[in-house]
Amino acid sequence: MTGDLRQHFRPDEGPFLDQVEDWLAQAQNEYRPVLTDFVNPRQRYIAATLVNRQDEVKLAHFGGYPQAEMQRLLFYPSYFQPQATDFSLALLEIDYPTKFLTLHHRQVLGTLIGSGLTRAAFGDILREELRFQVVVKLELASYIQREVTRVGKAKVKFKPVDLAEVVHTAVDWEELATTVAGLRLDAVVAAGFNYSRNRAKQLVEHGQVRVNWATIDRPDYELAVHDLLSVRHAGRIKLVAVGDRNRKDKLRVQLAIVNA
Repeated sequence: MTGDLRQHFRPDEGPFLDQVEDWLAQAQNEYRPVLTDFVNPRQRYIAATLVNRQDEVKLAHFGGYPQAEMQRLLFYPSYFQPQATDFSLALLEIDYPTKFLTLHHRQVLGTLIGSGLTRAAFGDILREELRFQVVVKLELASYIQREVTRVGKAKVKFKPVDLAEVVHTAVDWEELATTVAGLRLDAVVAAGFNYSRNRAKQLVEHGQVRVNWATIDRPDYELAVHDLLSVRHAGRIKLVAVGDRNRKDKLRVQLAIVNA
C-alpha cells in the first residue's frame, strides 16, 4: 500500500491494513474466495476502501442479517457469485430459566470471551424481550454448545436455530448534527451525551468507554468515520460523518445516538 493511503488511517490500524492486504493478495493469487473472522463497521470501511482501489478482487460482507454490526468479510475474484452460505454462519439461541433469571448483553459477551473465544469469533448478540441469540462462526458452534454451559451462576444451553429465525432487535438510533473542537474521544462523548468535557474525560480515563468493542482510556484518542462507541450507563454513539469546519473553527459531525 502506498504511504499516501496509509496516512489516512490511524497508526493503530496498521496491523489490520496489513491483514487486508494479505487477504487481497491471497484472493488474487490463489483465484479463490477468502473468508475472514468477524470485523466491526470501521474495519469493514477500511477493507472496502482498499478493495475499491483495484479491479481484480471484490468484497462482500454478511453477519447473519442485513443490519448486523459485526460481519464476516469475503474477498473474491470476479467470477465468483457469493451466497449467504459462503459466510459459514450459525445462529445459537440461549435456553435459560427466564422466570428466575434476567440476562444482560454484557453477561453474554463476557461469558463468550471468558470461554476462550476472541471477539472476532462471533458476531452480534441479539435480544428480543427475553430471547437472546448470538451469531457465530459455523465451525465454532459445536464448541460453544459443548463448553459454554453457564452465564454467571445460571445453567444455560446454546441451541442452534435457523438463520431465518434471527430476532429483529429494534434499536432507535437518533441522528444528531453537532460540532466539536476535534475528533478526540472525550470531545465526541461530551457532544453525544451533552456531558461536560471534564466528565467525558474522566469516563474515558476510568475505562468506561469502548471504541469498536475495545476499551480505550486515552481521552485524546482520535476517532474516525464509522467508529462505534459504547459508554457505560449512557449508551452508544456512531460517528456517521465528518464535515468541514465552520466559521468558529468547529468541526461539523453527524452522530447517531442510542441512550441506555
